[in-house]
Amino acid sequence: MAATASETNPHQVVIVGGGFGGLYAAKALGKSKQIEVTLIDKRNFHLFQPLLYQVATGKLSPGDISSPLRAILSRYRRVKVLMDTVIDVDPEQQQVTLNHTTLPYDTLIVATGVSHHYFGHDQWAEAAPGLKTLEDALEMRKRIFGAFEAAEKESDPERRRAWLTFVVVGGGPTGVELAGALAELASHTLRDEFHHIDTTETRILLLEGLDRVLPPYPAKLSAKAAEALKDLGVTVCTQSLVTDIDDNMVTVRQGDRTEQIRAKTILWAAGVRASAMGKVLAARAGAQLDRAGRVMVNPDLSLPGQPNIFVVGDLAHFAHQGDQPLPGVAPVAMQQGAYVAKLIQQRLRGGDLPAFHYNDAGSLAVIGHHEAVVNMGRFKLSGLPAWLIWIFVHIYFLIEFDNKLLVMIQWLWSYFTRKGGARLITWEESRLDEPIVATGEPSEPPAAASERTGPTQPSLAELN
Repeated sequence: MAATASETNPHQVVIVGGGFGGLYAAKALGKSKQIEVTLIDKRNFHLFQPLLYQVATGKLSPGDISSPLRAILSRYRRVKVLMDTVIDVDPEQQQVTLNHTTLPYDTLIVATGVSHHYFGHDQWAEAAPGLKTLEDALEMRKRIFGAFEAAEKESDPERRRAWLTFVVVGGGPTGVELAGALAELASHTLRDEFHHIDTTETRILLLEGLDRVLPPYPAKLSAKAAEALKDLGVTVCTQSLVTDIDDNMVTVRQGDRTEQIRAKTILWAAGVRASAMGKVLAARAGAQLDRAGRVMVNPDLSLPGQPNIFVVGDLAHFAHQGDQPLPGVAPVAMQQGAYVAKLIQQRLRGGDLPAFHYNDAGSLAVIGHHEAVVNMGRFKLSGLPAWLIWIFVHIYFLIEFDNKLLVMIQWLWSYFTRKGGARLITWEESRLDEPIVATGEPSEPPAAASERTGPTQPSLAELN
């Protein structure tokens, strides 16, 4: 089929998912005259997920970190966009089934990502929303700012204290950035806006199951991050395993001790689970899945026995480089998407490529107003220099120019004023007259994290 590809008989590539992996593959393939691309996503926009926490804390608006897929790909005449959901794959017939149609493919690229994982406690989702989609961020924003509004009206000291207590479960990059942004919000942004509460008395607890925050980072940078969080007023609790979330109460085990924290706002940043497409590929294409449901891939990112089906991004379990699978971060997805696009084009020309190799330029996490940590191989930075690098990298990788400009202006305004302009509480029309009701990323599941031991932690009862 590759030998007959031409402008009149193009090679059909179907991409499922418009995240970083799918989008970078589509843009690279869109330049070829021998290939026709169909990009399918259940939403009509690409989302810059690394900045979701800033939508959740009111620093940015949803449109600042979202770009319509049709607008991004409009200059590529051989790339079509469909807003739909893939529900089945037939490798023998080489076709995908959508809600409304069936599409043939010569090559299939699956890049549907992951969602948050509650490690067998899915009932916690209502009480502790995660942060993977724009809807998640808006739900968090509603709860965060709704909590301050409820505290302003609360006369009972204990209930007010619960409204002003925020628990973030998970001390990976998402949890650290979210906790730091909450601290900035309470200590600076909202400080002079309420009359009956002192927002600087807000308690923010960051719970991590392992022995330090930012477990994938070098220990020195983890310590710097923990110190910066404490300076902001965040209480960092490591080796703290959440065992239950119920009725605005978080039950936490630290070694032999079990404590309860009363909090109206609980935010989840602790673990991921692969999208349902992993199970579809396992059932229909014989794919092997890991414990999180991610798809085990060959060194060229194809499925074993299915050389024309590729999995990229967070859904892919790539274990061919180093001791651990590649992390589920945006740079990995970008490079994998671009690699698969180049591999497809090489094969159409009768060639091939060496195995995929991820070029790790480093990892970054921001902590506060001008605090961040950066791990770039031999260069390990913290403080203001790291924060400036974090700013530059995130502006650079935003997809469209108007997003880059808007975010840069918002950040400049926020830097000098400590204010954020997207602090809106949005409710369904039928709920506008109802009272506000409130209903955490270790790299291991709770069972594994709980087996680790380390220094004795302060009792959480002392923090309540």
